[in-house]
This record gives sequence, C-alpha cells and structure tokens, in this order.
Amino acid sequence: MPPSCCGYLSQYTHHHLVAFLLTFFSYVLLHASRKTFSNVKVSISAQWTPTLQNGSATAYSPGETWEDNRLFDDVKQATLFLGALDSIFLFSYAVGLYLSGVIGDRVNLRYVLCFGLCGSAAVEFVFGTLTEWLKIYNVYLYCGLWVLNGLLQSAVWPCVVAVMGNWFGKTGRGFVFGLWSACASVGNILGAFLASSVLKYGYEYAFLVTSVVQFAGGIVVFFGLLTSPKEVGLSLESTGLSPVETDADSHRPLMSDEEDEVEVYGRRYHSVPPPDEPLDEAPKAIGFCQAFCLPGVLPYSLAYACLKLVNYSFFFWLPFYLSNNYGWKEAEADRLSVWYDVGGIIGGTVQGLISDFLGKRAPVLAASLVLAMGALVGYSRSPNDQVINAVLLATTGFFIGGPSNMISSAISADLGRQEALRGSQQALATVTGIVDGTGSIGAAGGQYLVSLIESKLGWMYVFYFFIVMTGGSIVFITPLLFKEVLAMWRDRRALRRQL
Repeated sequence: MPPSCCGYLSQYTHHHLVAFLLTFFSYVLLHASRKTFSNVKVSISAQWTPTLQNGSATAYSPGETWEDNRLFDDVKQATLFLGALDSIFLFSYAVGLYLSGVIGDRVNLRYVLCFGLCGSAAVEFVFGTLTEWLKIYNVYLYCGLWVLNGLLQSAVWPCVVAVMGNWFGKTGRGFVFGLWSACASVGNILGAFLASSVLKYGYEYAFLVTSVVQFAGGIVVFFGLLTSPKEVGLSLESTGLSPVETDADSHRPLMSDEEDEVEVYGRRYHSVPPPDEPLDEAPKAIGFCQAFCLPGVLPYSLAYACLKLVNYSFFFWLPFYLSNNYGWKEAEADRLSVWYDVGGIIGGTVQGLISDFLGKRAPVLAASLVLAMGALVGYSRSPNDQVINAVLLATTGFFIGGPSNMISSAISADLGRQEALRGSQQALATVTGIVDGTGSIGAAGGQYLVSLIESKLGWMYVFYFFIVMTGGSIVFITPLLFKEVLAMWRDRRALRRQL
C-alpha cells in the first residue's frame, strides 16, 4: 500500500516548494501567452479581412482604408491561415522539443529555461503588438515569427519536467506531478482572463500584457531557480534525495521484476553502487536514440500524439468554436472556455492520486480515455445554454486533460528514471522532449485538419475526428495496459499465497 499523502510530503523542504512553484509558474506564464493567440482569433480574423464583408472589425482611423491590412478576401480564408499558423507553431515546437531535450541534459537547465521564456516573450510582442502598431501585415512575416516562437517555447517543458524529476522521486509522483501539471490549465485560465480584460482596447494589447509578464517571469526564474538538490548540498539524510537515485519500480510491467534496492522514506536507492561508477562521478547524458528505445517511450509517445491533437484542438479552437457556433461574444467565449481547463486540473490531480494508490498508470489512463469518448459525444450535442455547456466542457476536460497531463509529466518522469538507466541518469529532459515532441507532431497535423474539416463538413465531423483520435490513444497503450493489469493480478495472487 502506498504511503499516505502526509507521509511522503513530510520529507520535503522549502527548497522543494520553491522549485515546485517556480517551475509551475514558468509554464503558467508560457501557456498564458500561448493562450492569447487562440482567444483573439476572431479579432485577428476581422482585422485581416475586408471591413465591408466581415462587419465585425473596429473602425479604422481617418485616412486608413480597408485595403491597407486586407490579407484575405473572406473569413474562411483567414480561418484556414489561422489553422496553418497553429500547425506551423506545433511543427516547429515538436522539432525544438527533440533538440531542447538533448540540450537540457547537457547544459544548465536554468539557462535554457530562461532563454526560452524571455525569447518567446519578445517574439510574441513583435508578432501581436509591434506589427499592429506599425501596421505591418505580411503572411511570411507571421509564419517566420511563429516558427521562431515554437522553437523558443520548446525549451521550457523538458526543462521544468527535468527540474521536477530532480527534486521529486517516484513515491507520490502521480499526485505531486498531477497537481503540478495543472500549470498548463492554470496558464490557459490566466491567459483567457488577461486577454478578455484588455480585448476591448485591441488584440495587440492582449499580446502586450502577456508577453511582458512572461519576460518578467523568465528573469525571476534565472535568479531564483535551483535545478537540483546538489546545488544547495542537500544530503540523503535530510531530504531523502541522492545523486544515484533511480526509480526501478517506476513502471514495473515494463521493467525487470528483480529488486536489488533499499527503500528510505519511501524512495528507492541502489543498495550497492556499481564498482565502476564512483559516487562522486557526474552521470552521463543518454543519447537520443537510446532514449527513444527505452521501454514504454514509443507507445506513450504515439498515444500522446493522438491525445495532444484533441487536447490542443480544444486549446486553439474552443473560444473560436463557442463564438462561431453559438453566436456568443468573444469575451464570453473566452471566459466560458476556462471550464475545460478547470476539468483538466481536477482530472490530472485525481487521476494521478489514483495511479499512485494502484501503483500503475495505464489502467487509469485507459479508463479515463474510454469515458472521454462518451464525453466528446455529449459535448458535441450541447444545447445553446452556457451553464450546460460549462458542465459538459468541464467533464470533457476532466477525462481528456487529465490523461494528457499524466503522460506529459508523471509518466515522462517515470520513463526518464527507470531501471534501464542505471549507468546514465541524465535522461529526464531527453525523454520528456521525445514524448512531448511526438505529441506535438500529432497536434500540429491535427490543427490544419480541424480547420479543413470544419470548413468542408462542419463542427460535428470535427468531434467525430476527436473521438477517433481518442480511440487511437487507447490502442497504443493497450500493450502496456495488459502488462500492468497482469502485474496487478500476479501481485494480488502472491499476496493471497502469503496470507
């Protein structure tokens, strides 16, 4: 039976809390600025199309004509380009994740994290604010800036997961990482409220506010973050941490069943270090291909590709869908969309806690994804009522956002600290980059498909597409599910024999 919540939280120090909060708010600020783009799509689309046709653009200043900033002939063309920008961002983000994960295991994580936060903030300021102030409207400029933004933002997630993995071990990881992975959803909520609060002044001010706050957050991280307990000389006796720690049971069905470790404060350690690896020798970083071939990395990466497609489609298109499909005002749609993230926050925490109690991740994921398919069917038939829509939206977020948070955080940390890494512990950022990068490739291809399916067939077929992709996630984790269920059955059978 896993230890109680208070039992494994009691071993943590204030350094753990600071690392938790700084990494948490780093990604909160990144997602808040990222969410701004999805929340102002209606305003951007109106600005990029002729005033006489869309009828929703704000009045232009004297002497300005609608031809000056007409990029597209109608809203449909603008919508397709917005979908293309989402795909461009995610493709560059995916490529960057594969690179930044490897870099993060070889360069100080604090430097990489700060560079990603501050650089991305500067690019978003240019994209959304400076171009509008200077009246520069150019398709190629927008595409180039969004490619650069994707590359810069990709440096953040592998680094924050690696820092968390350095500070928090296997015991209670589902709960701690489930709570911590709410950072993306909290960022979405913050971004939605920031954007809706200044949108009346123009969408450029939404980009201005979030980019300035994100840049300031990067400076705070640079001066305040400790990337591992070794930086402050914390010892095993005082914190339950050790530089030779490894989570041998992080995914037992995927690893060897043999145990040659001792348990201290609920954490597992090698009882005798290998003779050719002195304790004071710095661990080497694992290679990219080696990380890809680790047990469980490929199945979870492919499952996350399908799941992130659905999750990010809600992220990028939900405010636009609510405004376009139900005729609600853009600010109302922005505020209503946060209920999806509220459901994701609760789902990630609750499902992480359940997975800790069971000692297995895959069964919890599979159950949630099956229920997610039903939730998608229910939400696609939501009536034109904001209260009912919010309830269905939170339910959908619970069953989709929860598994997405688990795979990208707790499971990635499990895979980066497994038994196969005895001689090379520096793999957390690389494995996290592979899982999230593969997921981003799937999400990138999906965003243009969403805009294409919506323009050709309508929103109902978009939801059918989401249901198919959710089913694909279940298919990819099925082998892991069978292994973990079999392991649970064997453990229960062994326990009965002992009794």
